[in-house]
Amino acid sequence: MPHVAEWKKEEVKELKNLIDSHHVVGMADLSDIPAPQLQKMRQNLRGNAKLKMSRKTLMDLALNDSKKVKVEDLTNHMDGQPALIFTEMNPFKLYKILEGSKTPAPARAGSIAITDIVVPKGDTGFMPGPILGELQKIGIPAKIEKGKIVITEDKTLVAEGDEISRDVASMLTRLDIYPLEVGINLKAAYEDETIYTSDLLTIDEEKTISDLQKAYTQAFNLSVNAVVFNSESTPALISKAAGEALNLAFNAEVLTSKTTDLLLAKAYSQMLAIASEAAAQDAESVDDELREKLNATASATEAKPAEEEKEEEKEEEEEEEEEDKEEDAAAGLGALFG
Repeated sequence: MPHVAEWKKEEVKELKNLIDSHHVVGMADLSDIPAPQLQKMRQNLRGNAKLKMSRKTLMDLALNDSKKVKVEDLTNHMDGQPALIFTEMNPFKLYKILEGSKTPAPARAGSIAITDIVVPKGDTGFMPGPILGELQKIGIPAKIEKGKIVITEDKTLVAEGDEISRDVASMLTRLDIYPLEVGINLKAAYEDETIYTSDLLTIDEEKTISDLQKAYTQAFNLSVNAVVFNSESTPALISKAAGEALNLAFNAEVLTSKTTDLLLAKAYSQMLAIASEAAAQDAESVDDELREKLNATASATEAKPAEEEKEEEKEEEEEEEEEDKEEDAAAGLGALFG
């Protein structure tokens, strides 16, 4: 049996203890992270998570020797430069923190574009020179305008998933376009015998909130329409029942404390309608008091359109005054700037 270095045994033991003592274990990829930025990321995680780098073989041994069920499946996600993360946070919160800590980075030859890399149109800030030919060579539409090199239209230089060439990487850096991200890539996380891969941990928060709100509304409507009583539907059901009871009592002309005023108003309106018909047939068929009421009602009806017309005229006048002010202001500015 080959001799195993003591430090390797201690390393596996330490990793195993960390795995067994933490609720969540993550497998991350630290590829292409400069040492200073990695150090800063470690500091940002302090108090929330512990990052541990080691050899793949040692991490594999520790995961397979752990007491946690299925945690060894994390070995299937050892990509790039793997490292283990130990935390008590749930995997989704851990993923969000790691993604939020990523910073823009310049393009590197041979790297794969994580999204479409678009060069926007506009002034490059470069004076006329060889760089014009370099821009055109890699497919960027550029020309000289007013003594400066400008890009004439937005150009998708590298599509998502394509490799970035050396010439393109160099030009993007010169244009201050940093299309890559540097940070800890959480490939998978273990919690309660379940492995969550990065595609599952990627959550569109706005869409999730919208879906929850939609689900709540649908559940609420269902419980009200199905007359299922709960803390949310009960007030609405009681209000609905009260409204239906009031309508029933009103239409059946049942006198209650709620319907009496409504029924009296209805009877009064019907009385005026009958009196109006009678007066149209014979003016002497209604007494003076009732005639006054009919006249007052007719005057109010006629006055209402007149008031609405005056209100419309007033709004038109205000709009005209506002337009005049805007024209005066424009004229003043024109005179000011010649």
